[in-house]
Amino acid sequence: MVTAKKPAVKRAPVKRALVKRVSVKNQDFTDKVVDLIKWVDSPFKLVSVVLIAFVAFAGYFAWDSRQVILGAISSKKTELKEPLLVEAISKSLIYDLNADVVIVNSVNLQSNSRTTILAMSNQGREKSLEGAINALFTSSPERNRAVITMFQGEVACDPFVPSSKLGEYAVKHGVTYMCRGSVPPEQGRFVGYIAVGFKMPPKDISQTKTRINLASTEMSK
Repeated sequence: MVTAKKPAVKRAPVKRALVKRVSVKNQDFTDKVVDLIKWVDSPFKLVSVVLIAFVAFAGYFAWDSRQVILGAISSKKTELKEPLLVEAISKSLIYDLNADVVIVNSVNLQSNSRTTILAMSNQGREKSLEGAINALFTSSPERNRAVITMFQGEVACDPFVPSSKLGEYAVKHGVTYMCRGSVPPEQGRFVGYIAVGFKMPPKDISQTKTRINLASTEMSK
């Protein structure tokens, strides 16, 4: 007697749980972030971390725009005119734009510095600020963006946030809005810049930029 074969029983495939692999680099980065959070246990440490982050950002910003900066350094140099001529041009600028403050700086790209040639409000010059040397690229993202805009031959107009004694001087005169243009206004020929401060944003920004470019052309020789 032949025994009938039992039909084979099909078993459902066993689903294996997928295990996501975390890269060693990502894990190390996460561990470092956690360690940093644990380390920041006082206001002093928190301020230190924030300052380091600002400085790192400023350095990255300058590196990211290195081609524009190198082009300006290697370009044929022009110069600012004599202080008395710069003063006369600045007075006309204040009058024409109904501005509150005009500050003129020369720049040294190799040393990342700016030297104040003229600081003037609609009430007269502030000679105590003239001759002051400050950094061109700073920890202020707003200021760094304005510098790169000027490198490219454009006028940067933005709400104003002070980052130096010159900025405090402008705020003292009610400045809340600032337009900055390179001297001369051509791209890559950056030997200085004009900063024009207003209590309120100008009604015609395009006309304001054109007038600043005209003044910056007059200031270069």
